[in-house]
Amino acid sequence: MTHLPLIPATVIGSASFPGWYAYFSEQVRKHPERFGTADREEAIRDAVRLAVEDQLRAGIDLISDGEMQRVDFNLGFYDYLEGLKPLSRTRCWGPPAHDQRDRYLAVSPLTAPRGLGIVQEYRRLRTITSAPVKMPVPGPFTLAGCIVGGEVYPDRLAITEALLPIVNKELKDLVKEGVDFIQLDEPSFACRPDDPEEFLDLIARTVEGVEAFLSLHMCFGNYRGRAVGRRSYRPLFPHLAKAKVNQLALEFASRELAELDLLQEIPAPMSVALGLVDVKNTWIEPAELIADRLRQALRFIDPERVHITPDCGFSQTARYISIEKMKALAQAAQIIRSEFRSV
Repeated sequence: MTHLPLIPATVIGSASFPGWYAYFSEQVRKHPERFGTADREEAIRDAVRLAVEDQLRAGIDLISDGEMQRVDFNLGFYDYLEGLKPLSRTRCWGPPAHDQRDRYLAVSPLTAPRGLGIVQEYRRLRTITSAPVKMPVPGPFTLAGCIVGGEVYPDRLAITEALLPIVNKELKDLVKEGVDFIQLDEPSFACRPDDPEEFLDLIARTVEGVEAFLSLHMCFGNYRGRAVGRRSYRPLFPHLAKAKVNQLALEFASRELAELDLLQEIPAPMSVALGLVDVKNTWIEPAELIADRLRQALRFIDPERVHITPDCGFSQTARYISIEKMKALAQAAQIIRSEFRSV
């Protein structure tokens, strides 16, 4: 893996869409006939370039493409899956929530002959920057959450099994392209921790044969800034520490550092990406506060096994706020590094 400093500051994946790009994306969805392939490519590249620039200027050590090439974290991936039919939304008005997300009906066995598009995302990103990057990839259980099995699949687990080889192939294709840090996004498991052993088996098979540093991101949901379940990791421990990954990415800031003591149950050499910035509020935490949160976490885990991140992606956060939050995160990492150097 690319060399990183002690306690690198990184991101979970998504960045805030600039206002113009959010408007552009909306217009493309509503009036696709008005935009040619060159128009779309230019806009995507410009948006990725801005996301990269925002992260690097803020001092982030390990960046992403901001997921500028996606729609709402994982919804754009359904365009790559064949065998689906869009369903009408049951609720369009009122307070925003998860029941307003797009859903699909399986009408034939799921396939992805073009892959999931993440290889193309990485290639585009590498034309813009040579900085250390991570590539977030949605896990099969989370992807299955927006699909109704219909007469094709009896339940969500069967849909997950159909998606698993598709995701595994995408991971391996990314490694072939040179990706050495992959983040597998499976927040749905944190919200539905009923069968952790089954979860571990699914994760193991999803990442089988993938030769890269693997981070498993498990938050409690952030669509429209809202969680979707009881926010506790305790039901997943000690099972989660046995996951076939190199790192766990967990949220702590929005939960006021609850369950930090679980870190001592994660055996070396597994590392942890600590969510120390709350993406669900608009308050910009001072760097010293984030540094103090980190000090509390380091009572339970060695600094060599720690990355620091926001709780989740910034897709639901205003851009100017997310930039300042990233700056504070990076400054906090520098504060703690300097304390270790002075010892």
